[in-house]
Amino acid sequence: MLRRLFFNLWYYRRPPWDSGITPPELLEFLQAHPPGKVLDLGCGTGTNLVTLAKEGWQVTGVDFAWRAVTKARQRLMQAGLVGEVLVGDVTRVKIAGVFDLVFDIGCYHGLPVQSRLEYQRRLLPWLVEGGSYLLYAHRAEQPGSLGITEAEIIKLESLLRLINRVESQDRWGRNAIWLTFSRL
Repeated sequence: MLRRLFFNLWYYRRPPWDSGITPPELLEFLQAHPPGKVLDLGCGTGTNLVTLAKEGWQVTGVDFAWRAVTKARQRLMQAGLVGEVLVGDVTRVKIAGVFDLVFDIGCYHGLPVQSRLEYQRRLLPWLVEGGSYLLYAHRAEQPGSLGITEAEIIKLESLLRLINRVESQDRWGRNAIWLTFSRL
């Protein structure tokens, strides 16, 4: 409960993770793939939803911070775009349909470790056969710390086919990773 309150309070200002810029990795993906249906897990204020909708994608976003969802809905409406933005925990929210692309830029690594198994279990039913899953996450520096572990990446590889893996750093110098998977 405190975690939800914390995130909602951040969205009364501009949270440090909300750059307002669609990352080049997502833009590169869009250039190489035709529009389809997309699910943005942890959509925040909708920056990427707007980018995708402008490119012809049918967008659905979900975030557990109601304040972020309100801003995402406003952002889509102000741009004259259509999309669905849901308030909810990605490990529990009911999301109808299947998607050509599911992406997550910073949601997974913020989940409690025990919630990540449920997230992984829900991932496959969301993706169409041949669909893509794009994940950006901080790297766990030690077991139990914020970030994705190598064991979790291996678990994802047991569910999906790894297409691309790029080690990187966020703008504060923390180790991060971009992973692109395809549903078999």
